[in-house]
Amino acid sequence: MKRGAATVLAAVMLATAGAALDGCQRGLSTGTGAPVAGPSRAGCPAATLARAKADVQRAEQVDAPWNGPTSGPRAVPDRTIVYVAQTMTNPGVAGVARGVIEAATVIGWSVRVIDGQGTPAGTQAALGQAIGLAPSGIVIGGFDPDLTSQQVAQADAARIPLIGWHAVAAPGPSRSPLLFSNITTSVGDVARLSADWVIAESDGNAGVVVFTDDSIPFAKNKSQLIKDELATCPGVRLLASENIPIPDATVRTPQEVSALLARFQGQWTHSVAINDLYFADAAPALRAAGRPGDAAPYNIGAGDGDPSAFQRIDGRQFQAATVPEPLTEQGWQIVDEFNRAFSHQPASGYVAPVHISTAVNSGGATSWDPSGYRQAYRTIWGR
Repeated sequence: MKRGAATVLAAVMLATAGAALDGCQRGLSTGTGAPVAGPSRAGCPAATLARAKADVQRAEQVDAPWNGPTSGPRAVPDRTIVYVAQTMTNPGVAGVARGVIEAATVIGWSVRVIDGQGTPAGTQAALGQAIGLAPSGIVIGGFDPDLTSQQVAQADAARIPLIGWHAVAAPGPSRSPLLFSNITTSVGDVARLSADWVIAESDGNAGVVVFTDDSIPFAKNKSQLIKDELATCPGVRLLASENIPIPDATVRTPQEVSALLARFQGQWTHSVAINDLYFADAAPALRAAGRPGDAAPYNIGAGDGDPSAFQRIDGRQFQAATVPEPLTEQGWQIVDEFNRAFSHQPASGYVAPVHISTAVNSGGATSWDPSGYRQAYRTIWGR
């Protein structure tokens, strides 16, 4: 691979159908038990509703200055990074990969992308292949390192630093599993604000469906935090929690949405999904049922803010808001964190603030890309 230029190679890792089921819970749906009589009219305590509205208004601001690192080591030359993706069909995983490639081009490194194809067996094989390449560093792109514990131990033994993106629940360094850093917004803030948007937008009276993928611990934790925050408002009722693994979303989501429409009819007013892609797959079923794109259920994605989500939001087509990750910025941060690791300096500790994008504040953009970070990192690296 030519040094000083970022190149991409997607290696397809095939797995058997049986392996694809290993470690995943397929399509479990959890309702609330008793027959649903529709959203409660109890509303929210005044303080809860006021807090939710204030937090949402603050998160919708678009002019916040760069608050990330402004100092650090100069660029270390001639390094190679391997980005191991849980699946490149996940827009968040793919978006961060593009950010890593962009930043690597600036700093003068090479990048290789290996796609785990969304299965435990595929991800294990992809990470094993990455280690065999003896790179300078490896990105754990959107999967649980515990599923690849043997390969993680091999990377540690080979002294290859690992940096995660949505690999564990908390941002920053991790000792178990051993990650130099994990790049993510605060999952607690993302979950809270997506639920608060429902509370604020509905004035405290809503019937909600949550879409999640319980096979990914990060996503399972996020959806539970969403449900916990919704529960702070008695007038917001959880109608159902739909567990649809991301690799199955294209096939499963339209079927589940049709069933939910039949089951809850006008009681379903809002949805929260751990990833925007669920609403891309929900749209055909909602359209087929005659639902207008700008009417209930009003949908918010609690990550990742891919271009198609912004297009649905701006076109008012079956998605009203997203809590996007700054995917490109996080790719740049991953490169900066590797540069710190290679320079034997600690991780920056930076955590990007949470933002809510709607048709009102997106300005026609197709991603959330805060200002200031490119120049800040160029200055740090001397590039």
